[in-house]
Amino acid sequence: MKILQPPDWTPPRGYANGVMTEMRAGSRLLFVGGQIGWNGKCEFETDDFAAQVGQALRNVVAVLAEGGARPEHIVRMTWYVKDKAAYVAAYRAIGEHYRATIGRHFPAMTAVEVSDLVEARAKVEIEVTAVVPPPA
Repeated sequence: MKILQPPDWTPPRGYANGVMTEMRAGSRLLFVGGQIGWNGKCEFETDDFAAQVGQALRNVVAVLAEGGARPEHIVRMTWYVKDKAAYVAAYRAIGEHYRATIGRHFPAMTAVEVSDLVEARAKVEIEVTAVVPPPA
């Protein structure tokens, strides 16, 4: 098992941003812990819902890259949102951020409304699982 931590990010306390493990067939499984809308220094730059989604997605991609994975390797995404109405109202802007960061790759997804997230300013948290095929 390998911990995935972008080198210029502040290290997390009590958890890992991502974990990678190798499977028998040479594929690798990557598990990206919940990423929120702050930057690599754990600082929020906005309270806008869609902009936080964009940052969370960029964070996901950064952790994936540490394991040699790309957005097209994502097989599952779970989104935790604090305000379903804000999520629905921001669909169009969220879609723009998604396509700009993930592209036109659509894995299995779940979105649930939660009463709160650990970081008070966070509006969304996104976790993913990725499968990286063995080298050709």
